[in-house]
Amino acid sequence: MANFLSKENTVAKADFNRWLVPPAALAVHLSIGMGYGFSVFWKPLGSALKGADGVPVAACAAGAATFADKLAGTAKALFATDCNWTQFDLGWMFTLFFVLLGCSAALWGGWLERAGPRKAGLVSMLLWCGGLLISAYGIYLHQLWLMWLGSGVIGGIGLGLGYISPVSTLIKWFPDRRGMATGMAIMGFGGGAMIGSPLATKLMAYFAADGSVGVWQTFVALAGIYFVFMLWGALGYRVPPSGWQPANWQPATNKKANAMISAGHVHLKNAHKTPQFWLLWLVLCMNVSAGIGLIGAAAPMLQETFGGALVGAPHLSYADIKLDADLTAAAAAVGAGFVGLISLFNIFGRFAWATSSDKLGRKRTYTIFFVLGAIMYCTASYVAGFKSLAMFAAIFCVIASMYGGGFATIPAYLADMFGTQFVGAIHGRLLTAWSTAGILGPVVVNYMHDTRLEANVPFDQIYAPIFMVLAGMMVVGFIANLLVKPVAAKYTMSDAELAAERQLAHEKAAPVKATKAMAVAAKAGASYKVAIAWALVLLPISYGVWSTVQKAWILFH
Repeated sequence: MANFLSKENTVAKADFNRWLVPPAALAVHLSIGMGYGFSVFWKPLGSALKGADGVPVAACAAGAATFADKLAGTAKALFATDCNWTQFDLGWMFTLFFVLLGCSAALWGGWLERAGPRKAGLVSMLLWCGGLLISAYGIYLHQLWLMWLGSGVIGGIGLGLGYISPVSTLIKWFPDRRGMATGMAIMGFGGGAMIGSPLATKLMAYFAADGSVGVWQTFVALAGIYFVFMLWGALGYRVPPSGWQPANWQPATNKKANAMISAGHVHLKNAHKTPQFWLLWLVLCMNVSAGIGLIGAAAPMLQETFGGALVGAPHLSYADIKLDADLTAAAAAVGAGFVGLISLFNIFGRFAWATSSDKLGRKRTYTIFFVLGAIMYCTASYVAGFKSLAMFAAIFCVIASMYGGGFATIPAYLADMFGTQFVGAIHGRLLTAWSTAGILGPVVVNYMHDTRLEANVPFDQIYAPIFMVLAGMMVVGFIANLLVKPVAAKYTMSDAELAAERQLAHEKAAPVKATKAMAVAAKAGASYKVAIAWALVLLPISYGVWSTVQKAWILFH
């Protein structure tokens, strides 16, 4: 088994088609991407315990108002079996996902480069699916701490390893299309919730019986489904032999035209010593911070800003429609449609922007993100004032596409700057920017929202200054991106150092004949194996898109 999992045994044979690798990466990313969709479980879990009359019992932290009170209530909820959990209690799982994702990717990125994507993918599968099973047991026993440990900590580590496992492999298989290759895989991470959320909803409805909300059974079912999908994806990973190139492709030799693409490789131990690493860290942090705060609050933002205009009663404010259960439900449905629409742009923006960066260049692509993003946020504050729902939705669709595009473009940007030898591990360390942004963005948005609400600012005027602060984040990111220059030659490895690292990473060069045969196989197009592999990932993606479009359609009525 150890020999089977070794990196040497993942080196592709002469007849391997490189187009088999992206669907394998998608299979892993679509599975772990369900981390984005865990909010679908909050309401059912919040009413899991019911009294003899069938009415849900009180929450452990019922009535907690201040942050300190909420924390005290959550501490009680960790081990309590006689009270229900609040969204605040359960939401810590979501926070743990992305904190542990960045930390684990940073800690074990170097191991991944030497162990290979197959071993890392299988470890990710065991952690993610095992975490779901531990959480299922925690729900069954009504123990919140088991859910935090299972999905939040163990599953979060699995998220980190699964997220970065295919990155360097894809970049090495597609040196001619780095952005497109990483865009395809990272699109899957964004699309995981688009598939998993409606599937989980159907499973909960199926398993709900005799007063059960059907969540623990759903966790077990999802663990089984993801186990099969991730196992296939991890075993489908192959790495190219050293020196492999696509047919009829040569690295560009015009240094002036390709000044931002390094011909050398920077060692992992030196990457963080360069100013480029920290500038790109800030670039990713600002792009994600600005987007994640509002995307996480998209539905209430729309309802508070437009109020009765969402339900054909523009004279009513959000405070008014909250007094009517039917109007509240109708507005919530429109909010859900808005979330669905921007999720589609978030997902497909990952592929579209990353692919475009192959032509535009990575620095220019991020320049577009920050300039256009700042304009969009400023415009949103103006558009919200005259209640143009169509323009408001269009603005946030563009913002969501660039938010997703930033995730998908950054691995290719790193490969351009630092070379491909350690790009997976360097990417792992840079993901700590995501962990930081996952806290910074929501804290800024939610703090400003709550303080303005307490100051009795009208609902439809709450978000205008928030948009301006987020536009300021775009300006900070623009400046950081502007300062990115090619990495100094002193940081790149010599030929001898590179050869030694490749030996440590168990890489081997293929004979020239084999390399040429692989190039021809890669160019030959889709074989039946490629068609089957792509069908296996495109079918669930199509299901997710259709489910999301159905929710979003309400916006067009």
